[in-house]
Amino acid sequence: MYSRVIAELLLRLGRIASGEGLVEGLTPAQWTVLRYFARANRFSRTPSAFAAFHGTTRGTASQTIKNLEIQGYLTRIRSQADGRSARLDFTDKGRAILVNDPFEAVVRAADDLPPGVHSHFAAALQRMLGQIALERGRPPFGTCASCKHLEGDGCCREGRAPYACGFIGEPLLPEDLDELCINFAPGKPMAMKGSVTGAASR
Repeated sequence: MYSRVIAELLLRLGRIASGEGLVEGLTPAQWTVLRYFARANRFSRTPSAFAAFHGTTRGTASQTIKNLEIQGYLTRIRSQADGRSARLDFTDKGRAILVNDPFEAVVRAADDLPPGVHSHFAAALQRMLGQIALERGRPPFGTCASCKHLEGDGCCREGRAPYACGFIGEPLLPEDLDELCINFAPGKPMAMKGSVTGAASR
């Protein structure tokens, strides 16, 4: 009984987060794109990563993203190492409109939960998402803070970043640790100075 109630409540929250019709002239699908790129790390800000995260086709994802580029909310940055690849970053206009995201109503509701509930609630939801991703053969996604590929102890040494991604061999800064990554693999959350452990506390 409770399993179905939980699923139905999550569905209702998802509909609220998507907004009803146009908000600031953007469709729910466009808000979904902006929301993803606001949370994704530099390795995951691509149309293909977005398509994998939301379980949509690359063609559909690319079309929505292209429209947001035309409107000036996102900009495409070509890779210096590989001119064929590119990542998408926010413009000032894109960052400014995020404050009007209908999703923020759900964030405020989460903020009002009793102390101590956040981490347990978030861990439960992350587990549910991981199970569904496994069943459907999709990447689990998650943050560096709870990824098994995270290396480092948070100490800055001469010429070295405090953390690194063991999967792709790239340095990481503390501000990178709470961003979504397509290369995520579940691991034991690490205790890190000045950083939120895992995506949940957001």
